[in-house]
Amino acid sequence: MKKISHVLYEALLSLGFSEQSAQYTNLVVSLILILGLIWLLDYALTKLFIYIITKFSVKTKTHLDDLLVKNKVPKNLAHILPLILAFKVTPYVFTDFKPYIAYWDKGLKVCGVILILIIVRSVLKSLEDYFKTQPNLKDKPIDSYSQVFMIFAWIIGLTSVFAILTSIPFLNFITGLGAASAVILLIFKDTILGFVASIQVSINDMVRIGDWITFEKYGADGDVIEINLATVKVQNFDKTITTIPTYALISDSFKNWRGMTESEGRRIKRSVKIKQDSVRFLKQEDIERLKSIQLISNYITTKQSDIDKFNTLNEIDKNTPINGRNLTNIGLFRKYLEAYLKNHPAINKDMTLMVRQLEPTGQGWPLELYAFSADKRWENYEHIMSDIFDHIVSSVSYFDLELFEFPNKNFVQAHS
Repeated sequence: MKKISHVLYEALLSLGFSEQSAQYTNLVVSLILILGLIWLLDYALTKLFIYIITKFSVKTKTHLDDLLVKNKVPKNLAHILPLILAFKVTPYVFTDFKPYIAYWDKGLKVCGVILILIIVRSVLKSLEDYFKTQPNLKDKPIDSYSQVFMIFAWIIGLTSVFAILTSIPFLNFITGLGAASAVILLIFKDTILGFVASIQVSINDMVRIGDWITFEKYGADGDVIEINLATVKVQNFDKTITTIPTYALISDSFKNWRGMTESEGRRIKRSVKIKQDSVRFLKQEDIERLKSIQLISNYITTKQSDIDKFNTLNEIDKNTPINGRNLTNIGLFRKYLEAYLKNHPAINKDMTLMVRQLEPTGQGWPLELYAFSADKRWENYEHIMSDIFDHIVSSVSYFDLELFEFPNKNFVQAHS
């Protein structure tokens, strides 16, 4: 390398360059050549490492090597040799510029520290994923152990970077930092809180840019558009911007809707309140009339046949309707709603689907629908839910049921 640099320098002088211009030009060209060589070596080693480890992982029975490839451990390890090469060629490149060697050397050392942190993190993530697959470790807080280790690793790494940049020995830097820690904590309290919160938010994957979050304390309800050390910016659905302190994400409770957006449906959980004195047993003529409803016609026929057999076998006196088994209007209405949801094209049939009765209250008897719409987009979701409840409210009267609502002033006057 030294010979090449000397030949290049002589060639520049022969072309009419001054000594100083030739030196600087020689330095720039040498740097470009070295960086190009390092990049080619890094590219080749990355491909080679990934190829070898991938081939090896296919032949082994353990799942750990597959996780190492998944978490880019071979790719990160491949960067070590090019970095070592950069250290080795430094004296040759800066032969005539010795004052610059210190800056170049510091830059490479910082890159080395960062590379070590990246390798440690990728290895740790691979071990974390592997331990989670072990039956005897499934109930252990693997994530917590990993987070604590990485926090210490980042502290040591960042301290090393500062020590390198300031040319202070690592132990002396730590000692001085400890003496000034009280002042630092007081002055940079919010920054430190934000820094720690950012690490925890990132490690725990609590929030990503693009996530829809709801944070009632700060009036936020919209998409995350920016995450930085001090704040998280949320664009609400009314297009206003809410700024939330980053540390609030780990100190307060908020709702992240990512699980819903990544799932196969969006939940519909809403009830209608039935007036309790409209609930009754069905008479035979009621049953015959309701058989005309196609969605429950077969159910009514089968269910009534079972009930008649039971009552006949047990010699039930049906002169009094309360005796024996009977169909009720609210029971058939519930079955109708289940059938209606199962036949609705916008409902995901592979997810939970049910209609249930909640505890009766002084404001009626809640009949709750619990299902998931296949379309998760907000506008379409609201249309689907509105259409369903339009139909439900219109269907109540066919079962001789009434919806509960508080009587208004005109109603009271008309019935007084």
